[in-house]
Amino acid sequence: MIDILSSALLVSGLFFFLAGSIGLLRLPDLYSRLHALTKADNLGLGLLITGLAMHYAEPLVVLTMLLVWLAVLAASAASAHLIAQHARCRETSS
Repeated sequence: MIDILSSALLVSGLFFFLAGSIGLLRLPDLYSRLHALTKADNLGLGLLITGLAMHYAEPLVVLTMLLVWLAVLAASAASAHLIAQHARCRETSS
């Protein structure tokens, strides 16, 4: 039963990564692209890590994956903010 739930979480995570990538390619402006990419990728990575944590029951491995996810969350938010701030500064100076 745990293997089925773990596999479902992994497939769901991959779906969100795919949706974020499609949003990056298809959405019209920078802000929409950033929103789609950061939200979908953060959720996708969370689902992947949850599925992997259920598969590997070792606490050290699970803790390492959670720390990686938190680092990616922080880096994603910071980089999206910096990109949006730079784009806004360029828009106002034009």
